Amino acid sequence: MADYDYDVLIIGAGPGGYVGAIRAAQLGLKTACVEARETLGGTCLNVGCIPSKAMLHASEYFDAAANGSMAKMGVIVTPKLDLEAMHGQRKDAVKQLTGGIEFLFKKNKVDWLKGYAAFTSADTVEVAGKSYRAKNIVVATGSSVTPLPGVTIDQKVVVDSTGALELPKVPKKMVVIGGGVIGLELGSVWRRLGAEVTVVEFLDQLLPGMDMDVRKEAAKIFKKQGMALKLGTKVTGVAVKGAKATLTLEPAAGGASETIEADCVLVSIGRRPNTEGLDLAKAGLETNGRGQIEVDHDLRTKVAGIWAIGDVVPGPMLAHKAEDEGIAVAENIAGQTGIINHAVIPSVVYTWPEIAGVGMTEEQAKESLSASGGEIKIGKFPMLANSRAKTNHEPDGFVKVIADAKTDRVLGVWCIASVAGTMIAQAAQAMEFGATSEDIAYTCHAHPTHSEAIKEAAMAVQGKPIHI
Repeated sequence: MADYDYDVLIIGAGPGGYVGAIRAAQLGLKTACVEARETLGGTCLNVGCIPSKAMLHASEYFDAAANGSMAKMGVIVTPKLDLEAMHGQRKDAVKQLTGGIEFLFKKNKVDWLKGYAAFTSADTVEVAGKSYRAKNIVVATGSSVTPLPGVTIDQKVVVDSTGALELPKVPKKMVVIGGGVIGLELGSVWRRLGAEVTVVEFLDQLLPGMDMDVRKEAAKIFKKQGMALKLGTKVTGVAVKGAKATLTLEPAAGGASETIEADCVLVSIGRRPNTEGLDLAKAGLETNGRGQIEVDHDLRTKVAGIWAIGDVVPGPMLAHKAEDEGIAVAENIAGQTGIINHAVIPSVVYTWPEIAGVGMTEEQAKESLSASGGEIKIGKFPMLANSRAKTNHEPDGFVKVIADAKTDRVLGVWCIASVAGTMIAQAAQAMEFGATSEDIAYTCHAHPTHSEAIKEAAMAVQGKPIHI
């Protein structure tokens, strides 16, 4: 150790970085984590997953009171929005959780190096004017919002996901550019609180990358809830004048343009890896065509002693994927076998109802098996026929199980349900153990629960569901 300041130095304290740092320290490695924010937790805890869920949850309560859902159950209320208090509980949740990570760093003796890191060589970085040499360096710098060319984000009229969490009042008209997870979640928050929301998506369906049945059903549900959807449409211009924006839209396939006005425009067209300022070249590294750092199965880069995880490497930009990679990279560095199965990473959209999936879509499964002449079998079960969903007045959605017709092995599970994000964990665990649809179908599920819909969808693979 005499030659090194640390066994492990991790750049970035987001879900991948802070989890990796704690795990490395647990394994007896002298560990430091570099983070420039005033608080730990990265985008996820500070301006992403956590604060958005706080607003989603609060807005769902308001909407249930305002739209008559509570009245149906005999609870008569007239809601009044206190947006300042709603923002307050969001900030409190963030403060508690980021503070919790700082406590865990101290408990596990992880050094927090405050500032931005830049490589000066393959085993040395500079942080706030001081050099640190480490036996292993892990790049976990995450991602940031992808800008829309020609559109300036002022965080007042034109906002990104961070600005959309901080709006001081409910906009009358909001346009969301991008029909992906973040745009739909934040758009749904403000729709519930009273905004007229229009979602503009370049593709012909929402939620790129998800199963097509889910994408189509989601569009129906959001329309029913009052969102206007402009699919197959591109934004060619955003002009801001005072407190208003005028957007120019045209069909993606070509055709006449139109203009729409908004008080707030949310730009949500994706995220890009954060590598700027790292001076990767000084470490002998470069990025690929998508701005990512390439790694092998063990999360090693091409330079010995440098590793990378999370949004900065290929794969889905998801906090839980980064967390699992953080644990795996620490264990690999410690000489253990870090395990992460990139084929079984669930994804969730925290709208109402929630949307979740794990494994292959129907389209991917067909393509995967077609080369070998294989086929798939599908089982679907509507939430309308699930007793708990029915009792809770949550009829929207379904569960879809995709299995290999020959082996019955489950290839993918997709669902729309009020608690789909929780339900999908069962499917992911089953797939991790190589479960067949029959395995799920013959596993006793508690009654009455939403999860019974997974059991019934698995039974439906063999054409034998009970309740439809």
